Amino acid sequence: MAEFQPLVFSGVQPTGNLHLGNYLGAIRKFVALQENNDCIYCVVDLHAITAQLVHDDMRGQIRSIAAAFIASGIDPKKHIVFNQSAVPQHAELAWIFNCVARIGWMERMTQFKDKSGSKNAEQVSLGLLAYPSLMAADILVYRATHVPVGDDQKQHLELARDIAMKFNLDFSKQIRDAGTGIDIKVGDEPVHAFFPMVEPLIDGPAPRVMSLRDGTKKMSKSDASDLSRINLMDDADQISKKIKKAKTDPDALPSEVEGLKGRPEADNLVGIYAALSDRTKLDVLNEYGGQQFSVFKPALIDLAVSVLSPITGEMRRLMDDTTHIDAILRDGGERARARADKVMHDVRDIVGFLQ
Repeated sequence: MAEFQPLVFSGVQPTGNLHLGNYLGAIRKFVALQENNDCIYCVVDLHAITAQLVHDDMRGQIRSIAAAFIASGIDPKKHIVFNQSAVPQHAELAWIFNCVARIGWMERMTQFKDKSGSKNAEQVSLGLLAYPSLMAADILVYRATHVPVGDDQKQHLELARDIAMKFNLDFSKQIRDAGTGIDIKVGDEPVHAFFPMVEPLIDGPAPRVMSLRDGTKKMSKSDASDLSRINLMDDADQISKKIKKAKTDPDALPSEVEGLKGRPEADNLVGIYAALSDRTKLDVLNEYGGQQFSVFKPALIDLAVSVLSPITGEMRRLMDDTTHIDAILRDGGERARARADKVMHDVRDIVGFLQ
């Protein structure tokens, strides 16, 4: 049975400063995935306007995300790095998916329900309701087969699979007539599919990086306090200050992971150390168990600065002269458009548009 060509796709929104959680939870995984996969990494600027139409520095944010990709080690020559709005086929396929998907599917999405609510119904855009179909289009306009996801994105990936399957079933005869599909099995049933059933890439437990001011909340670029997060553009002094001021408790670090239960701030700092050093929490506690935070925090500062400073320095260098970043995005956009247009040519034929 024929198979879809393996391809990894992922994207990051250009809204606010990237922080340590974004790096450990996403970008570092992107770098690892490129070693053995064909990868497309996108700055999803169309998604950024679903909540706020006008952004003061959208271009700067787009460049900043691209700079973080490159500074972290993504190779834009072997793979593709681009911004979403440079490839109009994303929006074209999203409209077709809007007509394939059902309103009820969108209304059940957790993020839409969280952001809209009964009080905000008149304030949210239609884009906020429909953006999961754009997310599906981002992936499927390249017929990507795998997407690295965290827990908060699993529902969107499931919806992308639902949309792909409904398209495949709605247009099964046309796909077969066009000779552009592949026979796949869904359960025990054979289906002639144009779009793949995209799979999540979950490479071990993702580090869950929490706020430095409240260990029960995720580190967020929207948090009002800059002390709650380590930004990728922070220098060594800023990193040191934020870790020194990070909330802790008066007890020494435990010797077993079980001892971190009920101590969210301690658990967070140990988790950050483990993630930055590619070790387990138990490894870290074997070294620092019984020690006070007055000993552990300086060690965490040294580690964080050693890992992040080279990335920060390269990001600053790239942002000081945006000519290089713009050239990378332009080249990536051209290569992405070439791939996307081949897929959309077939989609237009399948749907019945005159070309």
